[in-house]
Amino acid sequence: MVVSSKWFLRKTEIHKKDLTSSYSLRVVKNQESCLGRKPFFVAFSLQPPIALGSHNQLVSSPQLSAQAEGILLQTSPELHHSLYCQGKNGFQGVSAGLDAELYYVRNDLISHYALSFNLLVPSETNFLHFTWYAKSKVEYKLGFQIDNFVAMDMPQVNISVQGEVPRTLSVFRVELSCTGKVDSEVMILMQLNLTVNSSKNFTVLNFKRRKMCYKKLEEVKTSALDKNTSRTIYDPVHAAPTTSTRVFYISVGVCCAVIFLVAIILAVLHLHSMKRIELDDSISASSSSQGLSQPSTQTTQYLRADTPNNATPITSYPTLRIEKNDLRSVTLLEAKAKVKDIAISRERITLKDVLQEGTFGRIFHGILVDEKDPNKEKHTFVKTVKDHASEIQVTMMLTESCKLRGLHHRNLLPITHVYIEEGEKPMVMLPYMNWGNLKLFLRQCKLVEANNPQAISQQDLVHMAIQIACGMSYLARREVIHKDLAARNCVIDDTLQVKITDNALSRDLFPMDYHCLGDNENRPVRWMALESLVNNEFSSASDVWAFGVTLWELMTLGQTPYVDIDPFEMAAYLKDGYRIAQPINCPDELFAVMACCWALDPEERPKFQQLVQCLTEFHAALGAYV
Repeated sequence: MVVSSKWFLRKTEIHKKDLTSSYSLRVVKNQESCLGRKPFFVAFSLQPPIALGSHNQLVSSPQLSAQAEGILLQTSPELHHSLYCQGKNGFQGVSAGLDAELYYVRNDLISHYALSFNLLVPSETNFLHFTWYAKSKVEYKLGFQIDNFVAMDMPQVNISVQGEVPRTLSVFRVELSCTGKVDSEVMILMQLNLTVNSSKNFTVLNFKRRKMCYKKLEEVKTSALDKNTSRTIYDPVHAAPTTSTRVFYISVGVCCAVIFLVAIILAVLHLHSMKRIELDDSISASSSSQGLSQPSTQTTQYLRADTPNNATPITSYPTLRIEKNDLRSVTLLEAKAKVKDIAISRERITLKDVLQEGTFGRIFHGILVDEKDPNKEKHTFVKTVKDHASEIQVTMMLTESCKLRGLHHRNLLPITHVYIEEGEKPMVMLPYMNWGNLKLFLRQCKLVEANNPQAISQQDLVHMAIQIACGMSYLARREVIHKDLAARNCVIDDTLQVKITDNALSRDLFPMDYHCLGDNENRPVRWMALESLVNNEFSSASDVWAFGVTLWELMTLGQTPYVDIDPFEMAAYLKDGYRIAQPINCPDELFAVMACCWALDPEERPKFQQLVQCLTEFHAALGAYV
C-alpha cells in the first residue's frame, strides 16, 4: 500500500520526507532488540502499521503463537507472513504489516497475561490462519462463541472441531464472516481444549477477538438457480411459459425501462442545477472572505511544523463538499414539522436538576415515563430554552438537535423524543449518561487528580479517543459531516463509555469556544480546519482535523486549544504552519497522531478507520507496559 508521506518525530519538531510508504510515526528508544542493533525503534502506523517488540514486550498484537509440552500454535490474519529471529530467551516474534507474535505458554507455564488480550480483527479480514503441530499425541476440542448473531455468522473452520493435533506443521483456517445486516462490534471467543496423555491432563486456551461488522449499503442477491445453471434438470412441464405470460413480462419490462429512463433524466437535470448553485456559492464565499494578518513573531508555546505541507497554498485544495449554513433560513414551523413524528406529551416528562445553564439555554436531568407502562421510567437529558429565548434560538436548537437523528451506533447519542406544543417552550430528549458532558468531566478530573488515588489514567483517555474515532468513522461511512466535533459535544458515563452528540445549545453553554469573525455566525474557530475557516468547506477530512484537537483536549484534561491566539489570526497562524504544542506527559507517538490530523492538505490526513486501528494498537501497547 502506497501513501505519499512519512513523518519522523524528534522532540518538538516534525520533519517530512517524501517516501513511497505508509504513514509511519517513529519514536527512537534505546532498547536492545533480538536483531542485535541499537538504537531500536517502536513504530506506530496509520496504514498499515509496522511494529517491533523486544523480548516478551507486546507492541502490536494481531498475530499470536502458543507453545506447551511440544505443542506449537500460531495464528496470523489473511495474507500476512511471520518472521523470526533468535533472541537471548529463545525465539522472539518480529512483526511486519499487521503481524506480531506473543507466547501464550513458555517453559510449561501459561501466560494468562497474554491470553487476556482482546484483539481487534480488521473489518476487511475474514479469515484467520492457524499453524500448529505437536511432538506427541495431543487431542483437541475446538469451540466458538459470539455475542451478536445478527451482525456475524457463527465462525467456521476447515477442520473437524474435535480430533488430534497433527504431528507435522499444518494450517487450519477460521472464517469470521459478517452478515452485513447491522453495524456492530462483535466479541468472539475461540476455546481450544488440549488433552495430553490422559483425559485428566488438559489445557484450555481462550482466544479473544473483536471485529467491527458494518451494514452493507447495497446487497446484490444471486439466486441459487442462476449459480447452478449447468446443473438445472430439464422439466418439460415448466419448460416454456404460455404466450400470455410472455406478453405480461415484456410489458412489465418496458414499463420499468421507461420509468428508469425518466429517473435518469431527472437526476441529470438535478445534478446540473446543483452544480450551478455550488459554483455560485463558492464564488460568493471566496469574494467575501476576510483577509487575516500574518503573525509578526514566533511563539515558543506553539509548534512550528514544517509538516504537514504548510507550503501548499489554500487555492490548491481539492474540491470538497461545501455545505452552506442555512439554519437561519429554516422557520420554527418547519423545524417542528421535521420532529413531529417523535413528539410526546408534557405529562410524560419530569424535570429534575439543572445540569448546565447558559444565557438562554438549559440542560436538565429528566425522567421520562414509558408510554405503555406508566410504572416504567428512564433517565434522560432534556434540552430546552428559557422564556426570553428568541424564535431564531429556538429554531436553531431544534434544527441542530436533528444532526444525528436516525443514526444508530454505540458511540453516538441522537435525540429520542421532543415536546413541541404550541405556545410552550420546546424540549429535546436524549438518553442519559450519568457523568454528563465530557469537557466538564475532564476539567473535574484535572481539579481532583492531585488528591484522587484513582485518577483517570492515560490508557483510559486513549480508550475514550478510540470510541470517539469509532463514532466518527461511522458518520464518515454514512457521509454525515459533524462540523463541530469537540469534547463539549460528547458525553460520558461511569463505565467510561463515550458518545458523540449534536451541538445544540453548545454556543450558549460554552460561549468562549465560539467566535464571530465578522460574518454574523458563531463558529468553533479553534477546532476548525484551515479550508473550513477560509472557504467554509467541510468534509470528513475537516472532521479529522477537529478530532486531532479533541484528542489534544483529552490529553490536557479539557484545556482550551490556541488559548493565546486571537481568533481573527487563527487562519494566518495555521497557514504559516503553527500548531498546538505537545501536552505535558503526552507520549510522542500519540502527539504524532494529532499532528497527522492537522495536515493542511485534506487528502494527506488519515481516515477515521486508520485512526481507530492506530489508537487501538497504541492502547494495547500501553496495556503491555502497565
